[in-house]
Amino acid sequence: MAPGKTAVAWIKRSIFILALLPLARLLWLGFTDRLGANPVEFIEHSTGTWALVGLLLSLAVTPLRLLSGWGWLLSLRRMLGLFMFFYACLHFMAYLWLDHWFDWPEIAKDILKHPYVLVGFLALILSVPLAATSNDAMMRKLGKRWKTLHALNYPVAVLAVLHYLWLVKQDISQPVTYALILLGLLSIRIAYRLRNKFKLINNQSTR
Repeated sequence: MAPGKTAVAWIKRSIFILALLPLARLLWLGFTDRLGANPVEFIEHSTGTWALVGLLLSLAVTPLRLLSGWGWLLSLRRMLGLFMFFYACLHFMAYLWLDHWFDWPEIAKDILKHPYVLVGFLALILSVPLAATSNDAMMRKLGKRWKTLHALNYPVAVLAVLHYLWLVKQDISQPVTYALILLGLLSIRIAYRLRNKFKLINNQSTR
């Protein structure tokens, strides 16, 4: 049974508050001087992790809808995607400001020298048009092209997981876990597309 509009509104408010908790935690740890021996690395890791979590949650909406039949879940996808972009921007700002102090020549060298930085930068660049066109006005303006554009979510997710995997030098269990989650989400979508395609072929053959 689908929840009513009031219940969905409360779910959205709850997600909004929950999505801000990691930032509130970072601010609290910063004010109380508890960011660890390497505060910059802690901030970069935390914001990057929550950006990836937000991305995977937004990608999980459609598979969950397909498995459960709950169409109302689609109303959560935009918010989750925007929070992904929010934390990705914080992650990138921490890299530019706290890590390199806006030393642009050094940043350019670092992007070219380290594949994981380049991959992460590409993921952020590709996510910019997604965030910019996430409103209803752009959906109406772009029409069918909107859905094609937002298929960029998948290469963004692959690049983000690669960024994390190449960044980690020792224990790769966490990025591998995210990679497996992404693989599972993509597999569900592919399975449903193939099923629908076979259904269409069967319906045409029986006419």
